[in-house]
Amino acid sequence: MELRDIEIFLTLAEELHFGRTAERLHVSVARVSQAIKKQERAIGAELFARNSRSVRLTRLGEQLRDDLRPLHQGLAQTLERARLAAHGKMGTLRVSLFPANIQEMRRYWDTFRARHPQWELRLRMSAYHDPFAQLRNGEADILVTWLPIEEPDLTVGPLLFTEPRVLGVAGDHELTRWSSVSLEAISDFQHPALESAPDYWYDQYVPELTPKGRVIDRTANVNSIEDIFMSTVLGETVALFPVHMTRYYPRPDIAYLPVKDMDALRYGLVWNSAAENDMIRGFARVVHDLGPLPD
Repeated sequence: MELRDIEIFLTLAEELHFGRTAERLHVSVARVSQAIKKQERAIGAELFARNSRSVRLTRLGEQLRDDLRPLHQGLAQTLERARLAAHGKMGTLRVSLFPANIQEMRRYWDTFRARHPQWELRLRMSAYHDPFAQLRNGEADILVTWLPIEEPDLTVGPLLFTEPRVLGVAGDHELTRWSSVSLEAISDFQHPALESAPDYWYDQYVPELTPKGRVIDRTANVNSIEDIFMSTVLGETVALFPVHMTRYYPRPDIAYLPVKDMDALRYGLVWNSAAENDMIRGFARVVHDLGPLPD
């Protein structure tokens, strides 16, 4: 089995979705399907039970995942150490982010690199599915996300910034006749939902109830920011965002309306407590020393 095919198998075993697997690995869905079929032919049995609605591991697939995961991680770490040594580096800090205002946080990235030239810093946008899995499976060292986080195995670090909220709607949506909106008004429309996200965490982003107790419909499952934009443009949903989205994702087909009765969203650092190391502590110290971004 080739290394790339192993990566495809392990990623699909985690995502259980061909589209998300292809997106994460920057390959086509056809390439993912081809690799899995090739592995199943070589083994002589199905690794995944799949139909038009779901994908799940077979018992044999679960066994192969459990056997391959530590071997793949060990090999990947060995190759990474060799690559870093060739460039005079001692390690890589991998930071995964939900917010899009990466440029506005540049002072943190630049200061970390200046203080710790022996370490490489690698940034990436976070996937939406099962958001904390990347910390628990070792794919990311730090997650930049909205707060609060109430996971017993995760440590919450210093605050990065706090932002007001806006609502994204289609350019011709009926709400655009107003200059701002309330939670009561937006409860009349469907909102995106994230699979495998803790309720308390997503409630902070899209509340379950309005202040008057009306239920907010959060049933439109999405896997990426592109999914959110698509359903918003088509008028299928409206979408709550932090205000920096108006700067980083201005679009002619989407209007952003201030939400006047929502608390500001706080973003901070989170990491796996058991995996804490000098690089994580070094970056947390940088954020602590520089303080949050100005409002």
